[in-house]
Amino acid sequence: MLIGLAIRDIVLIESLDLSFAMGLTALTGETGAGKSIILDALGLAAGARADASLVRHGAQQAMATAIFAPGEGDPVWAYLDEKGLAYARDEDLVLRRVLGADGRSRAFVNDQPTGVGVLRELGALLIEVHGQHETVGLLDARNHLAILDRYGGCESVVATCMAAWSAWRAARERARLLASERDRLAAEADELGAQLAELDRLSPAEGEARSLADERALLGGAEKTLADIALARDHLDGEILTGRLSQGFRALERARQRALAAGVSEQDPVVRLVTLATDAVDRTLIEAAEASAAIDAAAAAFDFEPERLERAEERLFALRAMARKLGVDADELPKARASIAQRLMAMENADQAVTVAEAQASAAAESYRSAAGSLTVARRAAGDRLAGAVQRELAPLKLDKARFRVAVDALDEERAGPAGVDRVEFQISTLPGAPFQGLGVIASGGELARFALALKASLAARGLAPQPLMIFDEVDQGVGGAVADAVGLRLKRLSAGAQVLVVTHSPQVAARGDAHWRVRKAGAGGKLRAAVDVLSTDAREEEIARMLSGAEITDAARAAARALMHA
Repeated sequence: MLIGLAIRDIVLIESLDLSFAMGLTALTGETGAGKSIILDALGLAAGARADASLVRHGAQQAMATAIFAPGEGDPVWAYLDEKGLAYARDEDLVLRRVLGADGRSRAFVNDQPTGVGVLRELGALLIEVHGQHETVGLLDARNHLAILDRYGGCESVVATCMAAWSAWRAARERARLLASERDRLAAEADELGAQLAELDRLSPAEGEARSLADERALLGGAEKTLADIALARDHLDGEILTGRLSQGFRALERARQRALAAGVSEQDPVVRLVTLATDAVDRTLIEAAEASAAIDAAAAAFDFEPERLERAEERLFALRAMARKLGVDADELPKARASIAQRLMAMENADQAVTVAEAQASAAAESYRSAAGSLTVARRAAGDRLAGAVQRELAPLKLDKARFRVAVDALDEERAGPAGVDRVEFQISTLPGAPFQGLGVIASGGELARFALALKASLAARGLAPQPLMIFDEVDQGVGGAVADAVGLRLKRLSAGAQVLVVTHSPQVAARGDAHWRVRKAGAGGKLRAAVDVLSTDAREEEIARMLSGAEITDAARAAARALMHA
């Protein structure tokens, strides 16, 4: 609720502080006294458009401060959280706007600088203004569906429709993804089939590439070792080496025998050296024969097949070539084969999976259509009830020639959404035989405000909580007597548990107020200022009598005022 409004240097108001209470507050006063200035100041604090003409002549700036005390569950708290603005739920919410004489303005929420747009959005959550084509929300058909759902108690049906919509959307997305995957696999089918056939021909085993690489290294080393043994055999050819050693041995032996035959002693140094050489060559003959035999034995014992190395290399090269083609490690080929086979199997099952998913999506769509159809039925029934309720309210408000209806039209399925397939619009025909049109055809601001009052009264009769603060600006414009009394009665009912501020020229409306403020001009000449008097019971009677009789207040007018106040 609004608890206070501070106005500084706005048009005719130099300084004014107002306190508000629950219920119906009536603002009265002569035309031009400044009643609209109070509403302009409140609008300024709530983010309304403004220009430098609002700044009081001679002042540097104007300022409007509105103080609210929102309830615990008020949506403004969530909005403040969204915007990152600090607040305390046990303290007041203060909206302030400062407007310079140059037309520039600054906005504050709880003394925190912010944008004017934030004030405007907060104001829309806290205040409704009706009158002079400022009927917030009602002219915008985008709000009509939510209003109708609240009136008709359609929340559970809406929730069912939303759940069906979510299920349909999820089923559609799953079918789309499966179809996309199927198409992608189909495009790869030939390539995957060729890869699988090649892998099947190759038939790679787990760890085979690593084993072949080890075998290749071992066989490559063995080949070189055997080549070295063969080279040793060539250099130590048994027959050549043995023949030469044998010839050398025989020559030395003949030399020793001739020396002995010539009478040379065996102890002679020459004979002794020849004997040593003969013995050494003899030993060499024996060892050469043993070395040659060992080389032959080593060559014979070495298990090496050149064809085996060639086979290992060919196999290893084939595995590595396939691995490069698939972009994997050679030892990962068995896993790659399993993956390709699985993808091909998935492709074989893809059509069936898509068929099942599309059937599920179709069933989900049908469930959504059924839920949306039930919601349409509920909305049309609620629309008929609301139209009847509003129609009954129109005649007492001097709108008896108007006809009201709630149009519930089906949208194209492409425009369907979680809230159903309906476009809801409140429509009115202002004259008999005239076609139904949107509420914007109501030309008179007073008529528009009275129509808003009729709709609000119909909603309130269903127990729907009204906006915490509602402002009706000259809702009684152009009416009087019983019609003005009907307006006042409905405003009074609407103010139960809420705040209603009405700017009025009708004594019947002012008499219904829980509080009565009179706006007047004070001062003289070029120093006129607007002032607000909070009227006591006696002062209210006098003001209502003035409204009834004009400049000269008669006893009959006072009696009529008392009768209105106690009606």
